[in-house]
Amino acid sequence: MRKRTAPTRRLLAAAAAGSLLLGLTAACGDNSDPTKSAKQESLGEGDQLTITTFGEFGYDELIDQWNQENPDIQVKQTKVALWDDWKNELNTDLQAGSGLPDVVAIEGDYMPAVVAAPDRWVDLSQSEVDGRWLDFKSAAATTPDGALLGYATDAGPEAICYRADLFKDAGLPTDRDEVAKLMTTWDDYFSLGEQFVKNSDAYWYDASGSVAQAMLNQVPYPFEKSDNAVDIENDGLKNVYQTVSSHVGDLSPQVPQWSDDWTANFADSKVATVPCPGWMRSNIKDNTGDPAPKGAVWDVADVFPGGGGNWGGSYLAIPKTSTHQEDALKFITWITAPEQQAQIFEKYGNFPSQVDALSDPKVTSFTDEYFNNAPVGEIFADRAAAIDVQPYKGPLYSDILGKFQDAINRVDAGKDPDESWATFEQDVASLQ
Repeated sequence: MRKRTAPTRRLLAAAAAGSLLLGLTAACGDNSDPTKSAKQESLGEGDQLTITTFGEFGYDELIDQWNQENPDIQVKQTKVALWDDWKNELNTDLQAGSGLPDVVAIEGDYMPAVVAAPDRWVDLSQSEVDGRWLDFKSAAATTPDGALLGYATDAGPEAICYRADLFKDAGLPTDRDEVAKLMTTWDDYFSLGEQFVKNSDAYWYDASGSVAQAMLNQVPYPFEKSDNAVDIENDGLKNVYQTVSSHVGDLSPQVPQWSDDWTANFADSKVATVPCPGWMRSNIKDNTGDPAPKGAVWDVADVFPGGGGNWGGSYLAIPKTSTHQEDALKFITWITAPEQQAQIFEKYGNFPSQVDALSDPKVTSFTDEYFNNAPVGEIFADRAAAIDVQPYKGPLYSDILGKFQDAINRVDAGKDPDESWATFEQDVASLQ
């Protein structure tokens, strides 16, 4: 397990995270101190351990299994549709110092804020889980003094999902190996898109914000320097913004990712390619329809422009306000174990973050019938091995990312790119 060591980073990060987490000891509605563990209680008859997740973690069947096997530690899951909605509620509860569940699901981009201001979270370190996760996953949840604040639920190595039937209609190759050779760089990817749209009524990709996020995942310092100083004038970030903005009029559907219009474009056969971490397959399947409309053929190419990239991957954390921390730790140790992660991958596509799960035959030999029987276990394992850049994510990463996506969405809606960038600069200044 890799640990960060720079002592000054923690102090700078904690200061920067103050505005995000709204102070560690202020505004506690019951005058208690949320930085100290709550008095621990046993689960009585009818009591339940509570967990809040967002999106689709694939936990429904596993929680049923746990409840059957552990009658004394019953678990109740609350599912929130979107991370942004849960993030807002989470921040509100953190400010109040109450209202949090026993187990909190946290999107990976938010973990830097947790690590920078760790006093409200339980240290989950235990010998049983040493070395369990991919290095970059455990490092992102570990404080400079070695406290582990989150158990990684999944990782997001990226490939390219594409509509083989739309490629064929546009005169492009459809074989996944041939397609992979055509988009090894971002220049190749955009050039192929320009060729595609000349011969198709569909859009080359699903959303400008989707491609922008994918490109950002290869920028070493997208928003903050290693000392957590905000820097949005760097060449890597500007290149992403300028490149994506320049293709709004020809390759993009000009709708925000996750919007109703974005969803409808899949069912209407208007999307040709998608930057595709493993979990994205579930969204594509749900949006396109299952079974797929007649003639619609999705596939997965073992490639990602520019090399490798990781998009997504969440964590489970235990707040100190939980009165059932020991039981909560038992539960998250089990549900993030390799066997459970392999099972989730089979059904939901969330790629494991567990080292042992990556060699599980359930993962390595898995093919996806919906995606033209693509060997997705092998493909995403290859994509995980190709990741050689992990963007630095300081405590303000998640908030700045939201402002950056707003800037991209404004350009999609017709705003001048320079004007939208100026608004982005103002928005970021307001966060500091």
